[in-house]
Amino acid sequence: MWDYVRMAAFAVIALLAAIAANYARDAAYLVNALTVMLVAAGMFVWELRRAGEPRPAPETGYMDGVVRAGVIATAFWGVVGFLVGTFIAFQLAFPSLNFEWAEGYANFGRLRPLHTSAVIFAFGGNALIATSFYIVQRTSATRLWGGNAGWFVFWGFQLVIILAATGYLLGATQSKEYAEPEWYVDWWLTIVWVVYLLVFLGTVMKRKEPHIYVANWFFLAFIVTVAMLHVVNNLSVPVSIFGSKSVQVFAGVQDAMTQWWYGHNAVGFFLTAGFLGMMYYFVPKQAERPVFSYKLSIIHFWALIFLYIWAGPHHLHYTALPDWASTLGMVFSIVLWMPSWGGMINGLMTLSGAWDKLRTDPIIRMMVISIGFYGMSTFEGPMMSIKAVNSLSHYTDWTIGHVHSGALGWNGMITFGALYFLVPKLWNKERLYSLSLVNWHFWLATIGIVLYASSMWVTGIMEGLMWREVDAQGFLVNSFADTVAAKFPMYVVRGLGGVLFLSGAIIMCFNLWKTVTSAPAKASDAAAVPAE
Repeated sequence: MWDYVRMAAFAVIALLAAIAANYARDAAYLVNALTVMLVAAGMFVWELRRAGEPRPAPETGYMDGVVRAGVIATAFWGVVGFLVGTFIAFQLAFPSLNFEWAEGYANFGRLRPLHTSAVIFAFGGNALIATSFYIVQRTSATRLWGGNAGWFVFWGFQLVIILAATGYLLGATQSKEYAEPEWYVDWWLTIVWVVYLLVFLGTVMKRKEPHIYVANWFFLAFIVTVAMLHVVNNLSVPVSIFGSKSVQVFAGVQDAMTQWWYGHNAVGFFLTAGFLGMMYYFVPKQAERPVFSYKLSIIHFWALIFLYIWAGPHHLHYTALPDWASTLGMVFSIVLWMPSWGGMINGLMTLSGAWDKLRTDPIIRMMVISIGFYGMSTFEGPMMSIKAVNSLSHYTDWTIGHVHSGALGWNGMITFGALYFLVPKLWNKERLYSLSLVNWHFWLATIGIVLYASSMWVTGIMEGLMWREVDAQGFLVNSFADTVAAKFPMYVVRGLGGVLFLSGAIIMCFNLWKTVTSAPAKASDAAAVPAE
């Protein structure tokens, strides 16, 4: 019976999407409606072919199929995001790369949100979904709750990525950083995210282990908080049910405050809390050592959860936001440095007694340097939130360097380490295809990040100083064009850093593919083990 219910649902969705495409008021809405129609029609045909077939017996082992799909999606979207980012870095250095024939589709303004969403949500989001599903099963000694709901989360999230990306290229954006997708994509993401929460929470609730491991605390905090942030920041009214444009419920400085309450906590919970869950599982597993201090991890968790949510106003220093609000954000940002470094110390000290592995294991080396970048970024962020420092750094490329040292150094490197850990286990292989290639990836990525971040630090500080330079009469010395010309060499260095980082990611994909296809299989299947 349920087969026919699903078929009817897909048929209705395909019909409604076709009607929406017929009445579409703009190209982005038309393309997105046709995409939904094709997906729904494809699912209808798939269900039709399966209707009436005998169902296989329920599986009792870990549900690793969706984790494998998440690993593949993470690697794929990572390369896409890094490729677009490298291209737009060279567009800034060489404006002629904003080709006239691609104007309106592939110029910097259209590709920049594509890059940020691809790296943060497509690469980072798939990494978090895949690793959270893997970790919660192992630490709870039970299969994912909800049957195929995990697959709904995975494929629903891929649809979010595709709808958002095609919308960006066609000009459909809310112009809110990290929250660019328009209203209908936001609605769909909300549905997917609620199911994600139910799957994760249901798995924790039916666990066979009495204790909830700390990594699951971080994952649950990330899922719940991102849901709250997403719903409130994307409150909007569609101009038309057949168009992509919407009007925000909030306006003026209230909208700015809501946006950066969301924007900073997207960093705090999506790019920090979720990835700390990865750190607290994969670093001890790869190092074969227990967490240095479990008590410190609990203190780290609660301090981070309480403090991070207040820090957003530091993005709005010297704006129309009341001074008390931005000062409050600054104070909480400075205090946030302490629990952040507590987590960094906990991660690094987990290697106590296993420091020799840094010489022989490039995977643990990758994880350790990611923790180092986490510590550096969580020191730099509070420092930049201080008003005196912010008066120099705000609106400059220093901020860009800060973001990328965190996103590539912390999020990227811990994700790479997690992928190298997961692939042999998920595909039942004895080992990775080549540790030498992992070593190449490590050095290419590390040098790439250093070139990228350091060039942006140099150009950002230079830019800030040039903007504020005045002559004896108090007039500005440099025009805006002067500052742009002065940044050119550092923009080229940034692009080269991106090339190195992208090259490392491509090497990783080759290594993982060869591991799946060529590496020797293990003698026994680890998937049958109740907990790992």
